Amino acid sequence: MPGPLDGIVVLDMTRALAGPHATMMLGDLGARVIKIEQPGTGDESRRWGPPFAVAAGAAGAAGRKAQADGTPASPGGLTANPDSTYFLSCNRNKESVTCDLAAEEGKELLRRLVARCDVLVENFRPGVLDRLGFSCGRLHELNPRLVICSITGFGHDGPEGARPGYDQIVQGEAGLMSVTGMDPAHPVKAGLSIADVLAGMNAALGVVAALHERTATGLGRVVRTSLLASIVGAHAFQGTRWTVAREVPVATGNHHPSIAPYGAFRCADGLIQVAVANEGLWRCFAPVVGIDPADGRFAENQLRVGRRAELIAEIERALAGGDRAHWLALFAQAGVPAGSIRAIDEVYEWDQTRSQGLVISVDHPVLGRIELPGPALRFDGAAPRDHTPPPVLGQHDVAVRAWLDQDVPAAAGD
Repeated sequence: MPGPLDGIVVLDMTRALAGPHATMMLGDLGARVIKIEQPGTGDESRRWGPPFAVAAGAAGAAGRKAQADGTPASPGGLTANPDSTYFLSCNRNKESVTCDLAAEEGKELLRRLVARCDVLVENFRPGVLDRLGFSCGRLHELNPRLVICSITGFGHDGPEGARPGYDQIVQGEAGLMSVTGMDPAHPVKAGLSIADVLAGMNAALGVVAALHERTATGLGRVVRTSLLASIVGAHAFQGTRWTVAREVPVATGNHHPSIAPYGAFRCADGLIQVAVANEGLWRCFAPVVGIDPADGRFAENQLRVGRRAELIAEIERALAGGDRAHWLALFAQAGVPAGSIRAIDEVYEWDQTRSQGLVISVDHPVLGRIELPGPALRFDGAAPRDHTPPPVLGQHDVAVRAWLDQDVPAAAGD
């Protein structure tokens, strides 16, 4: 099904997670995404496992159909060298083309692709494309309408711009780990590669903005973001605690640093979460756990934050008298936001998750029918689109080269 970016062609020169997440988002929106991979090895995340996705026996019906269509198998065959589930998570709706950029043949292929595409996304370290002969200036000589998006670890310039950037390193350098964990002495990384994912989202947003601008100017722009910028840009109230109030935030475990009660509380059979985000909710919440809302110790949020430990102790004494289901039902009846803490498997089997299109099924040429996490955006009035599976390495070498041999359109994306 066509999407809002139908007709846009994206050249994906990224690997690992930040860049692939950005280009996957563009693919979800209907763009055609052509992923460039190193012959023989491909995107390094194909081998980031376990777990790996292993087909049961020979390729299924989808694989036989691909072979009948003349689609090349990945070098060595994915049954012998399976892709990681990591790679599968961020490469749907893409075509894979192998290209050795160190060889003249590969550079010529890249020149032809640049001339035909609307967007180029790359996450090399600063200077790598320049050394290959594809600086931003050269890319715009080849295609003045090209939107170029560059994702780096710490920014493309500045005193530390040349540093390699990996998610956990940047989580630490950008302050995220200092506010995550049970206490200041034990910093903890987020359980997701949040720096990568946020950088990918920012990159996709920048690309869409530059494409919109191009409709007026006729020219492509260079868009830049980084893992560092994406974490700092997400600091929100934790950032202004320092920039405005000169207060250094620290880790406060599973409780909000500025709102109380807001966090995880222990009841008879485990933890539940409660978010009492305003005084109206406090007046609804307090009677449920046997506290007078007008109690002078807790009558307003500032007092509750200052006496957080005392408040938590009183709440958990009350919650010890019932299980999670009991308290969640009472809070729902009182209109208090509350919830359980689900394991990942529970999330994907949850009816609400599936009702939102957050689990999709695709026919992989080797693995057969598999489920993947779905896109976060929905558009009213648009039918759910059919997604294509993450490609095997070099799957579209023949098809993309044949497309390049066709007549060149008047202007890419028009």
